[in-house]
Amino acid sequence: MIAYIPLVLAVVCCLALAASRAVPRADLVVTRLALSLFGDYVASRGRRQRERDLMRAAHVGGTHREYASRTLLYAGVLGVAGGVIGVYLAAAVLTALEVGGDRLSEVLPDPLSFVAGLTRLTEVGLLELFVLLAVASATAGTALSAGAYYARWAILSQRATARAAEIDATLPRTVAFVYALSRSGMPFPRVMDTLAENEAVYGEAATELSVAVREMNAFGTDVLTALRHTARRTPSDDLSEFAENLASVLGTGRSLSAFLNDQYERYQEEAETKQEQYLELLSTFAEAYVTTLVAGPLFFITILVVIGLVLEDTLPLLRVVVYVAVPLATFGFAVYVDSITQGIGGTERIHASETLHGRTAGGDFAGRDDDRGGNGDRGGTGDRRDHTAAATTTSSPRSDGGIVADGWQASRERLRAYDRFRSVRAWASSPVEHVLRSPEAVLAVAVPIAILGAAATVHPLSAGEPTEIAARIDAPIVGASAFVLAVYAIVYEIRKRRIRRIEAAIPDFLDRLASVNEAGTSVVASIRRVAGTDLDALTTDLERTRRDMDWGADVTSALHRLEHRVASPMTSRAVVLVTNAIHASGDVAPVLRIAADEARATWTLRRERRQVMLTYLIVIYISFLVFLGVIAALSVSFIPAIEEASVAGTASGSGTGVGTGAGGAGVGGGLAAGLGDIDGNAYERLFFHAAAIQAVCSGIVAGQLGEGSAKDGAKHAAILLTLTLVAFAAMGGL
Repeated sequence: MIAYIPLVLAVVCCLALAASRAVPRADLVVTRLALSLFGDYVASRGRRQRERDLMRAAHVGGTHREYASRTLLYAGVLGVAGGVIGVYLAAAVLTALEVGGDRLSEVLPDPLSFVAGLTRLTEVGLLELFVLLAVASATAGTALSAGAYYARWAILSQRATARAAEIDATLPRTVAFVYALSRSGMPFPRVMDTLAENEAVYGEAATELSVAVREMNAFGTDVLTALRHTARRTPSDDLSEFAENLASVLGTGRSLSAFLNDQYERYQEEAETKQEQYLELLSTFAEAYVTTLVAGPLFFITILVVIGLVLEDTLPLLRVVVYVAVPLATFGFAVYVDSITQGIGGTERIHASETLHGRTAGGDFAGRDDDRGGNGDRGGTGDRRDHTAAATTTSSPRSDGGIVADGWQASRERLRAYDRFRSVRAWASSPVEHVLRSPEAVLAVAVPIAILGAAATVHPLSAGEPTEIAARIDAPIVGASAFVLAVYAIVYEIRKRRIRRIEAAIPDFLDRLASVNEAGTSVVASIRRVAGTDLDALTTDLERTRRDMDWGADVTSALHRLEHRVASPMTSRAVVLVTNAIHASGDVAPVLRIAADEARATWTLRRERRQVMLTYLIVIYISFLVFLGVIAALSVSFIPAIEEASVAGTASGSGTGVGTGAGGAGVGGGLAAGLGDIDGNAYERLFFHAAAIQAVCSGIVAGQLGEGSAKDGAKHAAILLTLTLVAFAAMGGL
């Protein structure tokens, strides 16, 4: 055991570095150690400015000295650990190769007899063995050290590139927000502050500009200097140009509204152009996927099956292709597509809430009826005040050193207990709503049901060969997987389609609200009047908003509750814009028009994408059906025919004793005589697994390409898995 102490220490060091990313105390220890060892060296290097710019572009927290010191510490520790692990790996390889060369010399042909000599590596002398282990140690240590060092900085570069794409995608809506608030009469510094407060709604462009806001508020930097710093710091060329032009406009006194209007229209036109480029890129990805990851594996599997049935066994290689190569290649393809298309084309994920207010409201309103109006807010605030007071004023001291008991202590304890079970009460009061808000929650029910169903299907499972057990349980497992994916997809699609219908009505809602406000009606009266009209899926939520105001809630609180109920990005942007415009001016009609145009443009781009990508979704479905058809043909026709030929050839050769003399092959000769024993069941099981794996992979890619998220691929994977089960059941292969 003593011989393995260095290996254990090396592994422990690697695990300690990994644990520092999850444990705050361990992270603090690693940071202090890195600064004490490499802090002075990092401070004296000459590449500090370039690395600082990269960290700022990637929006990484912490100082450059800390990040660079940790990078050197990672490289050093992994280098030493890699050197130790390299020695043990080399020793393990030498031990594995100690098989002797005599047996290999017998079975290998003469041109390959030199391979037998390679197995005698353990017969080298002490000096040669030391050099061999040293080279292995140095190679592994250098590879891990250099890989860790360059990977840390490469990750920053990749993150900066991804942020640049997201900034470019969210810049049009951010400019629309700034333009709308400036039109409402709000001072520009206050516009920037409001944008920083709502950066979660407007994305990376707002996050980048909020750095300039913090620079102005914390360090007293003037707005022109802060904008120019943003232009130099940001990884986005579009935002850099916008910040420079905005600083020039503010410095020269030109019309800010006119400039922002021009910029808004320009970015809308660029968004349409980028949408076209994006769709062309997606079509290329779809064609590449069908060619390389559907047709390619199908062709490869077919060739390997023919070779395996006619010449020699290729089942191990087929298993590597089916179980390893296809899933890993599909995963890499999906990750690559997501990284390349991230933030392009106006794609947005559906979350429970993307606003800071929504996350706060989730705690304030949970378990309360939204129809209570303002009372719900005031009650929640009262709870929080009591909760805070309980933490600070549980008792008061007397002048003689005694303590006066707090008469409200018991009440505060009950309130704390009440708050601890708030989420449980919220789930109990409206479980369907919470499941729709978080589709992942349905997996807690669907997965156990699927496991129980699969277990009931195969029960009783008697002991036997592993292949026989696998043949009995693989179909129930695939069926259970299809059930889980289908349940998740149903819940996810219900919520997504509801949000899609609501967002389709938002432009009309904003237009009608602007028209009523332009006629001289107040904002509150305008909302009440528009809430009585037919706005499709948004009508019910607007009725609840009107009830909120009728019961005493102010218009801002009522709109924020609307945002919390719907919890969609487009609704959040509209609510944030309208509520801030109300605080700036009573004339919100121009702001509403801008918000309506921005919402309509976003909705149009997303609808166009769905329509265009529908063609490629059909292509992916057809390619999978072709894959399934070829696999079925191999399983139903080709494998049984080869089995019959093999059996006939064996029986004919053994029964008649006819050989292959000068006159040629006898009855048992030809191709059938060369066939060995064929395990048709193994091939059929492998074909079924290949079809099931390809169904899941094709479904994920279809969701990623068609709708921008792997979650959208759950419904496609469930459909394709069901088709696979039906096809093999119809063929009698299950």
